[in-house]
Amino acid sequence: MGAAIRTRDARLATTETPSATPHVHEKPSRRLWPRILLVAVLVLLSVGAIGWFANRAAIHGYAVTGASYAARVACSCRYVGGRSIGDCAKDKIAGMELVRLSDDPETKSVTATFPLVASQTATYREGYGCVLEKWAD
Repeated sequence: MGAAIRTRDARLATTETPSATPHVHEKPSRRLWPRILLVAVLVLLSVGAIGWFANRAAIHGYAVTGASYAARVACSCRYVGGRSIGDCAKDKIAGMELVRLSDDPETKSVTATFPLVASQTATYREGYGCVLEKWAD
């Protein structure tokens, strides 16, 4: 029986207890959060890229249509209505917040740009009003 007690005592003396090492469990959790965050960001970027790739034709089509509409309406507002380009920008309909307008007084044209996707220009022509430039397919 004495041998069993000594073995047990020896085993207890070499076993680490949670109170003896309080910081052992904290370090992995601190290192774990950046990894979880990185994985979450990578998953979101992957889903976004797949969604963009799967719908790129539709997104491009909507962007070209929106830019064309904005260029035509802003050109008419600017050169037919005689308003400033800043005042014409207020006429954009809901959903057109990303479209940017720029004015070229020399050529009497307005360019509408949907960032990184599409850009269209409408030019004022006497007798015809504002006309979109030909589309490049």
